[in-house]
Amino acid sequence: MASGIFAILDDIATLMDDVAAMSKVAAKKTAGILGDDLAVNAEKASGFASSREIPVLWAISKGSLINKLIILPVAFLLSAFLPWAINIILIIGGIYLAFEGAEKIYHFFVPHHNSKAEELKEVQTKEEILAIEKERIKSAIITDFILSVEIVIIALGTVVGQEIWNQIIVVSIIALIATVGVYGIVALIVRMDEAGYKLIAKSKSEKSFLHKIGQLLVNALPKVIQALSVIGTIALLLVAGGIFNHIEFMHHLFPWMPSMLKDFLAGLVVGFIAFFVFQVVLKIYHRIAK
Repeated sequence: MASGIFAILDDIATLMDDVAAMSKVAAKKTAGILGDDLAVNAEKASGFASSREIPVLWAISKGSLINKLIILPVAFLLSAFLPWAINIILIIGGIYLAFEGAEKIYHFFVPHHNSKAEELKEVQTKEEILAIEKERIKSAIITDFILSVEIVIIALGTVVGQEIWNQIIVVSIIALIATVGVYGIVALIVRMDEAGYKLIAKSKSEKSFLHKIGQLLVNALPKVIQALSVIGTIALLLVAGGIFNHIEFMHHLFPWMPSMLKDFLAGLVVGFIAFFVFQVVLKIYHRIAK
């Protein structure tokens, strides 16, 4: 009896060692996309009133968890029975990410009157503010869904051929990191100014170390958010381009070009094609509606 228990414990220990080793490999493979995920979601979660930052971030985090609960079982089933469907889903998601990145670049050079800051300044009532928040949360969750699909597929690719339970555990760990880790860091970023104000309040003089650190955090936040906005846009195009460049004929194009530049250009070109097609369809729709 005792020997049987020890044998089970030994099997569990071996399984955990295998899972830990595979999770480490999967984490390395997905590190780049997790970094892009962080940049994109930090930019998406910024620009709200201070009192609304955490509630909005919590709503996006819950949406991200629900995304994972949907994606994981579907990914395992598709991998087992319809592996070709995964590539189609990835390409559709890549087009959406590229479109969103191109749209941001277009509105940077051709300013749109409904920017984040202007949106919140134009509204007056609490209901209007909450409606805008709801739309932006929805947009953030959709983007998270597409990035999550990419993360899960990459993680799944590192454990292909392993036993199904190992696949489930490893990919689930990576998915959990992609939510808890990423949104935990995002929360720290968007609350930098609050931490700074608290340090300033605790400092005894303007020359004290605490006051200087607090002031640094307060002054740094707008620059960090601005930088993340740029990084997030580039990340959208890189992720999208990475998806497109895994297609066979795209993969062999311009072999001399650095992979990161190739991903960015692929995302940029496809993104602007999708953006202008969308604009044409939108204009046709408006004319028909009139």
